[in-house]
Amino acid sequence: MKRLLAILALSACAALAADISGNWKATAEGPNGSMERTFTFKVDGGKVTGETTSSMLGKSTITDGKVEGDTVTFSITANFGGNDMKIDYKGKIAGDEIKFTSTSSAGGGQSIEWVARREK
Repeated sequence: MKRLLAILALSACAALAADISGNWKATAEGPNGSMERTFTFKVDGGKVTGETTSSMLGKSTITDGKVEGDTVTFSITANFGGNDMKIDYKGKIAGDEIKFTSTSSAGGGQSIEWVARREK
């Protein structure tokens, strides 16, 4: 019985996860001005996969992605100047907008605030 309740609870949590599947365009203000990045998310239950592209870092694959309720988290590995760096993203979903914070393993853990909007 306890196992059945646990399965039902997990199913309910997955059902409540926001569906961010599709294309999103994000902007942020960086040290050298405005930056843009696109995201293509694929959601299966609570798992998030896909890819992201920016003019500065090129295309990267989304890994370790998950969505729980209105929170999405994932990582990418980007190549910058011949060096791979991991960038972690955490975002709050509000309808067709996600407010992300990205933190890089390089550069002393500097964070960047992004606002992504669903492309229609």
